[in-house]
Amino acid sequence: MMTRSFSQAAVDSGYAPVNGLKMYYDIHGSGQPLVLIHGGVGAIEMFGPNLTALAKTCRVIGIDLQAHGRTADIDRPLSFESMADDIAALLKYLKIEKADVMGYSVGGEVALQTAIRHPESIQKVIIVSATFKRSGWYPEILAGMSQMGRAAAEPMKQTPMYQMYSQLAPRPQDWPVLLTKLGDLLKKDYDWSEDVKKIKIPTLIVIGDADAVRTAHAVEFFGLFGGGQHDARWDGSGKPKNCELAILPGATHYNIFMLPALVTTVISFLDSKK
Repeated sequence: MMTRSFSQAAVDSGYAPVNGLKMYYDIHGSGQPLVLIHGGVGAIEMFGPNLTALAKTCRVIGIDLQAHGRTADIDRPLSFESMADDIAALLKYLKIEKADVMGYSVGGEVALQTAIRHPESIQKVIIVSATFKRSGWYPEILAGMSQMGRAAAEPMKQTPMYQMYSQLAPRPQDWPVLLTKLGDLLKKDYDWSEDVKKIKIPTLIVIGDADAVRTAHAVEFFGLFGGGQHDARWDGSGKPKNCELAILPGATHYNIFMLPALVTTVISFLDSKK
């Protein structure tokens, strides 16, 4: 499901020197740039056929985050803020003035922080199965996050995530380091409510109706943009000016990134004039 299958179709690929990191990127298709950010312990391949589908209408820039995929780790903790800074630096390296940004799970948190920290670089942002505060995850997910760390490295070698990592990583032996740093990140509390309220960039929030993100949290997220407060009225004038919420039926946290319905929803949002 997550083997390497896109390099032949890429119009460009390479390593960008950003913030002391050599960040790997692939570029597919043409049109308005769309940065695609994978989830934790993932890589570009995570989006499967959806990357190809998005590249039919967008210039998709798939990236591997710090310590993920082909991007080697550096002596720096993993943080949503630093990874967001990496995205902004990558755009400058590629000489892209503005891009749309789409992230899933951990990548969704990075996309959100990119919109908060670097709004001048972002045209639209799509946040898939991610939260604006840590309590947005269901309790059992938070419990699982608390178990993430070096001790989980050996058991997780039986998962497709490790199989992908072992094929792509420049140093496969750094698997325990990735899980340790990711575990440290996921254990930290955060609440970006006040920052979200200041976002003026058109934003799409997407979750599954059976996601790891609480449905009530997605509604609260939408509410920070003024959504879900009252009827939109016949002419739609009561809709929030810069945010849409999509809840995909039958979608879980573990399949939403590969569902065709995600591409349909995203393309509709990107094509809108909002």
